[in-house]
Amino acid sequence: MEGSIVESIVFWVMGIIATLGYPGVFFLMAAESALIPIPSEIIMPFSGFLVSEGRFNFWAVVLAGTVGNLFGSWLAYALGWWAHDKIARRLVKRFGKFILLTEEEYDKAVGLFSRNGQLFVAISRVLPAVRTVISLPAGVARLQFLKFSLFTVVGCFIWSAFLTYLGFLLGENWQVVRPYFRKFDIVILAAIIILVGAYLFHKLGSRKLSAKKT
Repeated sequence: MEGSIVESIVFWVMGIIATLGYPGVFFLMAAESALIPIPSEIIMPFSGFLVSEGRFNFWAVVLAGTVGNLFGSWLAYALGWWAHDKIARRLVKRFGKFILLTEEEYDKAVGLFSRNGQLFVAISRVLPAVRTVISLPAGVARLQFLKFSLFTVVGCFIWSAFLTYLGFLLGENWQVVRPYFRKFDIVILAAIIILVGAYLFHKLGSRKLSAKKT
């Protein structure tokens, strides 16, 4: 079932790009950065394959992918900015106790991201999985928009150029890159789970220690 869904997405992406050309690349990469699960690991390598066929220009593809990512990131950033007080804080108030997260700790986390978020954005833009969702917390933390956009452009340009070049080198075999990036996603997800587990362990331990002292 999962395989058929993935294959359907692949053929849909290929059809969009083959039909619309560069605007199709822009549209799909914008959707990916706007939190819609359309993997750039399909979009850009296939476009790179079309470059190897002489149907596309390499730098035009990279530009379309980068600008598309930037536009989609702006949408996710705007959602995070708007949701800061209206949704995120409300969710923390209602459900934070289930993950041992208080409103005060939420404010500290947002403050930390506000101070160091530019670095997080720059690094995450070239990481599978994380790169598509980083714009939302950046908006919640209300990072400086111009710096956010600059780091987004730099990171997305590197990512788009890298994937396009892989597709160009691999030609008709461009799809072989997908399983490798899937492994990266699993590693990153495992790291996130470990960090969340460590956080919960630390919180439970701190609360038990406080309870003993009282």
